[in-house]
Amino acid sequence: MTVTRAEYCVVACAEAWRDAGEILAGPMGTVPAIGARLAKLTFAPDLLLTDGEALLTADVPAMGAKAEVVEGWLPYRRHLALVATGRRHVMMGAGQIDRYGNQNISCIGDWTRPKRQLLGVRGAPVNTLNNPTSYWIPRHSRRVFVERVDMVCGVGHDRAAAAGPSATRYHHLADVVSDLGVFDFATPDRTMRLRSLHPGVTAEQVADATGFTLTIPDDMPYTRAPTPEELRLIREVIDPKGLREREVPAA
Repeated sequence: MTVTRAEYCVVACAEAWRDAGEILAGPMGTVPAIGARLAKLTFAPDLLLTDGEALLTADVPAMGAKAEVVEGWLPYRRHLALVATGRRHVMMGAGQIDRYGNQNISCIGDWTRPKRQLLGVRGAPVNTLNNPTSYWIPRHSRRVFVERVDMVCGVGHDRAAAAGPSATRYHHLADVVSDLGVFDFATPDRTMRLRSLHPGVTAEQVADATGFTLTIPDDMPYTRAPTPEELRLIREVIDPKGLREREVPAA
């Protein structure tokens, strides 16, 4: 059975929550949301999911469907308490990200007179300094993977180290997943490393689409494929409308 690039990305995002325990998943984006649901239904059954507003859901509804079983109330104040105490693993997006994991979702260009206005800093600093943080980037390019971000929103390893123990104590950047591969920061200087390639992608393609020098191991594995049961859950239970293919079209 043919597995699409989008489905490899779903599995890669789901793996960010493997063995997470009873923490809140914070997926931002279609593919991460499918991934969090997949993790909940398979290898991370204690993962907490929300309806995207103020309710904790006990069931795992399909994308776009309403939950039928609610297990808790999670208004904004309580949500922030979870963030501040490290009991959430968020997967954010990035307008720009650099080799140390500094993320920009605020503006492109000089912040005093930006060329493009994005979301704004939002909760990115608190996220990165208080709870595990991963990133999902559906279009891997040199415009996103840059030598230096125009404004730091999510805090990277170099910035956290410069700020000292108060910043590094709970700072944990886990995975970066793009439509080309999976990345981490498991290097001596905590810069980005290519951890796996999605099938059909080469290391040269990733290097060409990245605006800084990546660490690329010689023996590069491929991102694991979904099991038959995971594929059934993705296609029939979680995302029967195929929304994942809109976010990551066929290569």
